[in-house]
Amino acid sequence: MKNSNTVRLVTIALLIAMEIILTRFLSINTPILRLGFGFLPIAVIGMMYGPLWAGAAYAIGDILGANIFPTGDFFPGFTLTAFLSGFVFGFILHGHEVTWKRSLLASCTVVLLFDLVLNTLWLSILYGNAFMVLLPTRIIKVAFAIPVETALIKITYDRILAGGRFIPKLQRQ
Repeated sequence: MKNSNTVRLVTIALLIAMEIILTRFLSINTPILRLGFGFLPIAVIGMMYGPLWAGAAYAIGDILGANIFPTGDFFPGFTLTAFLSGFVFGFILHGHEVTWKRSLLASCTVVLLFDLVLNTLWLSILYGNAFMVLLPTRIIKVAFAIPVETALIKITYDRILAGGRFIPKLQRQ
């Protein structure tokens, strides 16, 4: 395609806008917990364009969302978490058929390492609460997030992306 860079940038920009809307307006927010679907557009970017694009997109979405529609204090640690989450989605999902196993691996890695550990650390620094005090509530979130994220990533890949319209059919290895 002649304008593939333009198509890529416009696609990523639209998915960043979707991430901001899903995160800022269509999620449940408390001071220590956010339940939402903002991860899904970033997982799609990861599937389509790889880890660096997905990481950068999530970081940009976090910065834009925090500045345009603030829901709390801006803290750069959350932007780092966003970049790492997008990077992992791209690293695990890009260039492969998205199986249930890959979807589960991506979800578990992001939710356990970044949402549970890093974001809890950032919250404890930001609000002065002890890490262990925040952990029980956040563990409950993880219990719900892993199966939901796993299923949504797999379903999105199967229903929207795998048909070859957005991602060329992958060769079985």
